[in-house]
Amino acid sequence: MSGMQDNQVAAGPAVGGRRHRFLGLVGVGLLATIVAMAAATLGAALARAVGVDFRIAGGSETIPVGGFATLTGFFSVVGVVIAVVFLKWSVRPAERFVWTAGSLTALSLVPPLLAGADAATTVALLVLHLVAAAVVIPTLAGSLRVRAA
Repeated sequence: MSGMQDNQVAAGPAVGGRRHRFLGLVGVGLLATIVAMAAATLGAALARAVGVDFRIAGGSETIPVGGFATLTGFFSVVGVVIAVVFLKWSVRPAERFVWTAGSLTALSLVPPLLAGADAATTVALLVLHLVAAAVVIPTLAGSLRVRAA
């Protein structure tokens, strides 16, 4: 045994702590994005299987099932970017993120209501927006709470 004592106390975050928090948040966010994409795609496929045509008024084409994955992925990544911004510049990043993401989710419900689709398509689109938000928002908010501490 050596005569050295380990009695030093760290005065601040470990070197690379900020980078670790950033990479952790991005990793969690991308995983949540993949889960949300899968959930939205599965939900759209199930809705289509029970007769929802996803036809928007005035159009002869329907929204393809793959389109749900693409748009869910895109807007989920936007959510990850917003979370990263709040992690870097906000004193209360989780709270700010939840308010912002909740507001943007509410705004995302407007286009399906204005699209002129039949009731089944409108309801399915609204539910799919909420499913994706229910996966991404709590996951990122929880990660922000842990990483901000």
